Amino acid sequence: MKLTKNQPATKTLADLYRAIDRQHAVTITYLKPGETEPTVRTIEIAELRTASLKVAKRQITGGGIVIIAMCRLRGERREFHLSGVLAYTVHRIGYVLTMPANTTYEAPEPAPADDADALFFYELARDRDDADYRPRVRLAA
Repeated sequence: MKLTKNQPATKTLADLYRAIDRQHAVTITYLKPGETEPTVRTIEIAELRTASLKVAKRQITGGGIVIIAMCRLRGERREFHLSGVLAYTVHRIGYVLTMPANTTYEAPEPAPADDADALFFYELARDRDDADYRPRVRLAA
């Protein structure tokens, strides 16, 4: 068992990423926000994400790292904040649960195949950050 308070967060993240790569189960001792008694869960980590910042009642919450995993106790997808993990153990036990499929997928419209300019603007529209970009010089075909 490794205590997260005794090591840097990068070491904890490296161990969790290694568990994802090898598909090894991880047992965590987790303290939920606002509770005093920690819980012990064995999880199968699917991914690690950064949480978005939320401002509510003049307090900033979130902004940390979120562990997206399947909980073996409940058998469903759960999210755990890395800041709430007090201790963890990486096992050699493989994954046995399957992550549910994403149900919010929307198929994109097909790309135009006949016009180069239409294809160019189609690709720009797919990338929300660069959708307003226009080249200063005409690109050679």
